[in-house]
Amino acid sequence: MNPSTALARTLVDELVRNGVTDAVLAPGSRSAPLAFALHAADLRLHVRVDERSAGFLALGLAKASGRPVAVVTTSGTAAANLHPAVVEASYAGVPLLVLTADRPPELRGSGANQTIDQLKLYGASARMFVEVGAPEGGQEGYWRALVCRAIACAAGDLGTAPGPVHLNVAFREPLVPDSEGVPEGRPGGAPWTARVTPQPVVVEDDLPDRTVVVLGDGADLSALALAEARGWPVVAEPTSGATGPNVIDCAELLLATPGWAQPPERVLVVGRPTLSRAIGRLIASAPSDLVARHGTWTDAHHSATRVLPAVPTVDVNRGGRQGSRATPSLYIDAWREAGGRARRAVTPYLEELNEPSVAVTVAASDAPLVVGSSKPVRDLFLAAPRTRVLANRGAAGIDGMVSTAIGAALAYGEHTVALLGDLTLLHDGNGLVIGPDEPRPDLTIVVTNNDGGAIFGLLEQGAPEHAAAFERVFGTPHGIDLEALCAASRTPYTRATSLDELRKALDPTPGISVVEVRTDRGQAVELDRQLRAAVARAI
Repeated sequence: MNPSTALARTLVDELVRNGVTDAVLAPGSRSAPLAFALHAADLRLHVRVDERSAGFLALGLAKASGRPVAVVTTSGTAAANLHPAVVEASYAGVPLLVLTADRPPELRGSGANQTIDQLKLYGASARMFVEVGAPEGGQEGYWRALVCRAIACAAGDLGTAPGPVHLNVAFREPLVPDSEGVPEGRPGGAPWTARVTPQPVVVEDDLPDRTVVVLGDGADLSALALAEARGWPVVAEPTSGATGPNVIDCAELLLATPGWAQPPERVLVVGRPTLSRAIGRLIASAPSDLVARHGTWTDAHHSATRVLPAVPTVDVNRGGRQGSRATPSLYIDAWREAGGRARRAVTPYLEELNEPSVAVTVAASDAPLVVGSSKPVRDLFLAAPRTRVLANRGAAGIDGMVSTAIGAALAYGEHTVALLGDLTLLHDGNGLVIGPDEPRPDLTIVVTNNDGGAIFGLLEQGAPEHAAAFERVFGTPHGIDLEALCAASRTPYTRATSLDELRKALDPTPGISVVEVRTDRGQAVELDRQLRAAVARAI
């Protein structure tokens, strides 16, 4: 067996032994040994022609499953195209195994084709980088141990947060297999090195009664049990997946209302809240405790007084409470009443077709939901809290979302819905380019098409004094025919012109389909003003 084949087969075999079930491959010549090994391995292989889409597909698979997923490219700019997905995986704490093929040392710096400097290509975004080295005989133990270490690091078992790991693998010719078999590993298909899951950290609960819990993206939902035991209101971002009696309805609009104040004595921040300035002001308004799992420090407002390694444990006997539920307090009752008033105030505005009503309608589906990182995820503040909401909120970019949604749907293994803006869809139109032999999920992609970037109209640059420059450099109209775009990839397309048509289009159907809902970008600012004014009047 030639050395390149031995290296590739050993790496892939050890991935499988460590529980990797999915791998994404972008085609190339220098990565041929890995391509052959993956094709023969006992895992689900996904092939994509665009490396950036391949990276985000792997990201979606890993994020929805919670398991490490491998993504493989050839050398050169192919490897560089994975960088956006690696950055997102780093900031979102997603276990990604990046295997980039490379030329051996003697070809680097020589002008050899498709050869760039791939050493530490992803910089600080990689939790771990290893230059595997050109293969030689007798290295099988090193290769297998390396895979075990890489997976443990990606999964967060080595004391750092979960995230991407980069293995740069040099291959010498020949690049095609010349024999059968796989170099021998541990008996019974066991990993070369066993991993031990770290024990959870226990933190005592010493927080005051007037505490508010803020749950952001990636939050540890054990904080919900603590909030219910202590009778604390919970302000939850949509991607936290938090539901329950203490989650305050329409909390973002409530907090954004001038003159409404239920100041806390302390704020407990769990996860990474990034969606709302009003929530940021709440965090900064009182001493705050941050839960920094795996040492991840998320204090964007520089107001934290303490950093905790875990969510405090529930003390069911504190304050004379009985059982595991808190005695209702006047504090949380005030929050609940205000949230109910806000809900009643906004409901009439959600009965017509607009972007917030589309988000609320989509969120009412029982299917897992993948949502774009711009305006759609913020519109979900108006929806009832729900579980299984996934978004790329690590670096909060809109690129790669089609592929992320496809990967998530494949991991969920059931009908999934994605809610994207038109620019988000266009950023990853290549995500719809899927070969005939590739696994396809049941995924409905709902696109609110307002011909540009609506989110900017809600920010400072949307003010009237900037109108002369706004449309060209922020609004960015494109005029793309989404039906024609879908036709190019043979993706089934439907246009919904009412909320009833949208609900019908959300019924599960086989394969990937796109539902377009056209909205008026010019009305977004006025509708936002009306919603906030209605809530202000109500509370």
